[in-house]
Amino acid sequence: MPSKSNQWCQLLRQFLNRVNDIMAGNGKTIFNLILSGKIPSHKIYEDESVYAFLDINPLSRGHVLVIPKEESRTMDCLSEDSAAELGRVLPKICRAIMKITGANDYNIVQNNGENAGQTVPHLHFHIIPKYPESNHSFIWEPKPIDHSDAMELSRAILEELE
Repeated sequence: MPSKSNQWCQLLRQFLNRVNDIMAGNGKTIFNLILSGKIPSHKIYEDESVYAFLDINPLSRGHVLVIPKEESRTMDCLSEDSAAELGRVLPKICRAIMKITGANDYNIVQNNGENAGQTVPHLHFHIIPKYPESNHSFIWEPKPIDHSDAMELSRAILEELE
């Protein structure tokens, strides 16, 4: 029987081969490979619509990725049913992470598109526990709103949603 170290080395080799396949353009993402069981993950939650697992490059202990099983690059392309399922389980997952890690605060981050910082083209949420010693931050530099533009913008979006 191979040692745990050898098993992880084999899994890492398989993982790197799969990443190479992805980068060669076969249309699958690393999350598809995790969902299909072709590469391992540290699963923390799964149901018919949602899968959650520990990030392999965490910003802090307990950093989790939550993904829909439905293939969707961005939130605007996701079905309403899958969006509802994500919304249903996100609070539950956050509560479990906070209880187990002891963190009192956390960030939920979700990027849509490469220019927004999305690195895997499959919709996903990061739940990132924040500890007193954590050094990750999401600093914003807000600017005052242009009220005339805001009136036009809000009216146009409201009409689109009606």
